[in-house]
Amino acid sequence: MCNRRPGLSAAAALREGGAEAVCWDDSPEGRAKAEEAGHEIRDLTKPEALRGLDRLVVSPGIPHLYPHPHPAVRAALEEGVPVDNDIGLFFRSLAGSEWLEFDVPPKVVAITGSNGKSTTTALIHHCLLEAGREAQLAGNIGRGVLDIDPPGDGGVIVLELSSYQTDLARALTPDVAVFTNLSPDHLDRHGGMGGYFAAKRRLFAEGGPDRAVVGVDEDEGLFLAGQLAEAPGDDRVMRISVTKKLDGPGWNVFARKGFLSEYRKGRQAGSIDLRGIRGLPGRHNHQNACSAYAALRALGLAPREIEAGFLSFQGLPHRSQIIAEAKGVTYVNDSKATNVDSAAQALQAFPKIRWIAGGLGKDGGIGALAPHLGAVVKAYLIGHSARDFALQLGGLDHEISGTMEQAVAQAMAEAGEGETVLLAPAAASFDQYPNFEKRGEDFARIVRERLGLPA
Repeated sequence: MCNRRPGLSAAAALREGGAEAVCWDDSPEGRAKAEEAGHEIRDLTKPEALRGLDRLVVSPGIPHLYPHPHPAVRAALEEGVPVDNDIGLFFRSLAGSEWLEFDVPPKVVAITGSNGKSTTTALIHHCLLEAGREAQLAGNIGRGVLDIDPPGDGGVIVLELSSYQTDLARALTPDVAVFTNLSPDHLDRHGGMGGYFAAKRRLFAEGGPDRAVVGVDEDEGLFLAGQLAEAPGDDRVMRISVTKKLDGPGWNVFARKGFLSEYRKGRQAGSIDLRGIRGLPGRHNHQNACSAYAALRALGLAPREIEAGFLSFQGLPHRSQIIAEAKGVTYVNDSKATNVDSAAQALQAFPKIRWIAGGLGKDGGIGALAPHLGAVVKAYLIGHSARDFALQLGGLDHEISGTMEQAVAQAMAEAGEGETVLLAPAAASFDQYPNFEKRGEDFARIVRERLGLPA
């Protein structure tokens, strides 16, 4: 099924491999794109259309179980046709005969979790390149998994994988698997928190990675690490934390008060001062740094190589991204903070915050942010949920700005030296923007224009 890039990419890869791809998309535009690419179009929602097909390959956005299966998926299941996605095809087809000639076989690092996946994935990729290693970025970030180049001798493929992707893939065999953290998200798609965790857990249970990097600050991660380890000192499981010291007999990486520490067999094996690394501000980014550090150590990089990569990392757009600094005021774009958990992390990363929030609010609003508003000087609320958010702020000084233009103008006019103007919406963007990227770009554009900086 060809809605979005993964579907067309999978169809092209299958054809390149000698298979015949039959495509369907619910939208006429999607079908037209597939037809332009030379693929046969067939309405796969009809059971008879699936007869004779070996496999149904669906894009991540297609529900296969909850809240209810897409008609094409249901038809495939009723006909006994296996259902897979591009991630499953990738893992089934990755290794080639040329690998027998390599001195060092290529490796795959796969990262999943609720928050921090993209930054962790990009950070691992960046550090590998800085260390002179061949590396490619793919999955939810970078290129599609079926669009990458064949890896060379010692090459590393770094994948960001969502729960939508891990839940359905029929093959999941990374060499290093990373679980960053878990917080409620996509629960309708997974039938609740248990189903959401089960989708993430498949990355570790289906293929059995050589190394598992597991964040243990939530009960689910603690449970997963316990399931994977055969003994307290089993260093195939690398535990990660930003809430507690981990100095047990296994292989552990943790961050406290801005310092990252690596312990192995009860002894310190490495450390990095994260406090001055501008591309990784705040505790949530220190958690990302711990996850990336552990994965990179599992790939054989030395602590000093990793530290050099961290220092040169500029961060990702829309994720605690510093847009500008002027007259002692810092402007930060965290448009990716679309839920309460990610907004809470951003609000704890900076002092003296003038907070731009709002958009299309999610269930529960922002009441859960109350314990994390201590650094907020004033809130500037935008979008559909501005007035609802205002009612949940208690006595916090706030302004209902309505638009991004007005919010930025008001925050800039009132901000003083040592303060941060932070966009961390705690809401979806779809009331005013097509996606969080466009929202972040608009914030950055307005800031730069008002400061007289180049776009």
